[in-house]
Amino acid sequence: MGHCYNKIEINASIDAVWNTINDFHDMSWAEGVIDSVIKEGDKTGHEVGAKRILNDAIHETLTSVNPSNYNFTYRIDDGPGPISKTAVDNYIGEVQLSKTANGTLVEWSSNYQADKESEVAEFCNPIYSALLAALNENVPKY
Repeated sequence: MGHCYNKIEINASIDAVWNTINDFHDMSWAEGVIDSVIKEGDKTGHEVGAKRILNDAIHETLTSVNPSNYNFTYRIDDGPGPISKTAVDNYIGEVQLSKTANGTLVEWSSNYQADKESEVAEFCNPIYSALLAALNENVPKY
């Protein structure tokens, strides 16, 4: 099983970080990384089953959301190259927030099955890293 993992500590309250990222359909905080988010279906960005298309290429579905534990999971249904539905199976991503002494730890991880696991990681890890950097830049700080 393949795995990706990225993290960042942000000098902001856990509620400020959660309020910035908890809407599956709103990635305005990720400007420069995510250029477009297309909402699919009638679910809101806070409902399991919400669907989105990122940058006209990556199709994702929200699979769980737990505000009291500050986390959500999603699956990639299709995408380019190593994350296409023919190249990867059971791709589940997770965003988990935790309080720290200096703010909030944000962990972005995923697990998946693929013949070329390293290609998936090489594709996804830089995206997660860029998303975390953008989040750090755009979340309201203390």
